[in-house]
Amino acid sequence: MDEGVDVAANENTARTAASALAAPTALTAHQLVGLLVDPGSFHSWDEPPPGPPADPEYRASLDRARERTGLDEAVLTGLGLIDGRPVALVVSEFGFLGGSIGVATAERITRAVERATAERLPLLALPVSGGTRMQEGSAAFLCMLRITAAVQTHRAAGLPYLTYLRNPTMGGVFASWGTLGQLVLAEPGARLGFLGPRVYEELRGVELPADVQQAETLAEHGLVDAVVPPQDLRELVRRTLAVLGTTPPPAEAPDDAESPTEGTDDTRPDAWDSVLRTRRPDRPGTRELLRRTAEELVLLDAPGGRGGALVRALAVLGGRPVVVVGQQRQSPEHERPFTAADLRAVRRTALLAEQLGLPLVTVVDTAGAELSAQAEREGIAVEIAHCLTTLLALRTPVLAVLLGQGSGGGALALLPADRVIAAGHSWLAPLPPEGASAIVHRDGAHAAELARAQGIGAHRLAEVGLVDEVVPELPDAAEEPEAFCARLGQAIGRTLGALAAPEADRLAARAARHRRLGDSR
Repeated sequence: MDEGVDVAANENTARTAASALAAPTALTAHQLVGLLVDPGSFHSWDEPPPGPPADPEYRASLDRARERTGLDEAVLTGLGLIDGRPVALVVSEFGFLGGSIGVATAERITRAVERATAERLPLLALPVSGGTRMQEGSAAFLCMLRITAAVQTHRAAGLPYLTYLRNPTMGGVFASWGTLGQLVLAEPGARLGFLGPRVYEELRGVELPADVQQAETLAEHGLVDAVVPPQDLRELVRRTLAVLGTTPPPAEAPDDAESPTEGTDDTRPDAWDSVLRTRRPDRPGTRELLRRTAEELVLLDAPGGRGGALVRALAVLGGRPVVVVGQQRQSPEHERPFTAADLRAVRRTALLAEQLGLPLVTVVDTAGAELSAQAEREGIAVEIAHCLTTLLALRTPVLAVLLGQGSGGGALALLPADRVIAAGHSWLAPLPPEGASAIVHRDGAHAAELARAQGIGAHRLAEVGLVDEVVPELPDAAEEPEAFCARLGQAIGRTLGALAAPEADRLAARAARHRRLGDSR
């Protein structure tokens, strides 16, 4: 069990820093390296840049930048240790011509990325830059392709690539290698965007609203995974690498003899009683489940922040590194609906699992997707469809956990999986029972009757092929949260251990599984 690093908990710090949006990052490249790596562990990979440019004015600018910063280019690269783990670093220096990227800068970055790939090292890039170097024109601009190609090769090799966007990160850097991290982190208050505000105003004749290019705004829209103060970055990277560096135990053969889905009509929970129990405000949700069961945990930002309806995390569960995306049930008085932005974040998290080669664990616990004109404008139904296809096609193992409420398309969006585990009182229905009653009887008075008639309970879902294991509640997860989470955590670990089949076999079995859904066993 691990309390984890909650990178979404830095909201106050981030909002305070946002007031200084226009101020460049205060830390130099060397200072940031000093904050990150174990003392004395950094070794530079940098070689001297080629001879001076022919243009005397540009040459003088380079000389002044070198004298001012003590660096010979706008980026520092090398190898450092973070809690004893080797990490390749690419660190920009804003004091050197605004961190701009020239041809020599790009070559240094590219060589560092290629070396990290060759040595199979995780790579952490920490850009701060106004973009490509105007003195070098299109040649420097085209080098964004060079860097991006090297980064893509690194990612395709299954190696971690993390980025930490500092204030400011703009233009070609932001639009290429700066935002290609499997995790994209950002400095509080950082200005991040495609076009700088001064250029925007000159070209368009109007000012760009200040908060549009703010790190926190990008996090709210799912474009940044976490807004992290520099002093907290080392711990976040340490825990992230601890998760990604965990060697899973050997695969386990499925134990078909143990089938916790059985039960007579007398012992199975009443469907309506289960609905009411899953609405208890003290019932453990996704966050509590992770905090009680994960050996390592890094909670990432999601739309709506800590009060939102979605939880995203890297975790070690049952000794296995995984990516987690789950719905966070809330009390009715503080209910935030599951939105189109949440669904886009689900897909992004699923693709993160695929990029990292890790199993994906989804957790379903929702009163339903947002029902509003705004949701329709944002294409919430289309986002549900895209979630379904993304999970069905995902190349890594997928385990779904039906934790509590499973209402409508918002629940269905997280259910395509190789295996499904369900809590004893969990349920799945096209609508809340009150909604079904309104359609069938034109009132809500028959909700209990409809809940029992529609076969929404976990054991009935096992009979129609959705649920593979029902984890009992004795008698209610809200009354025994620690013991219940422990049982569910054991089931998750056991099931993950049985999902290590070759990719082609697993995908074929997944397709066959969904072809049979709805047929009674």
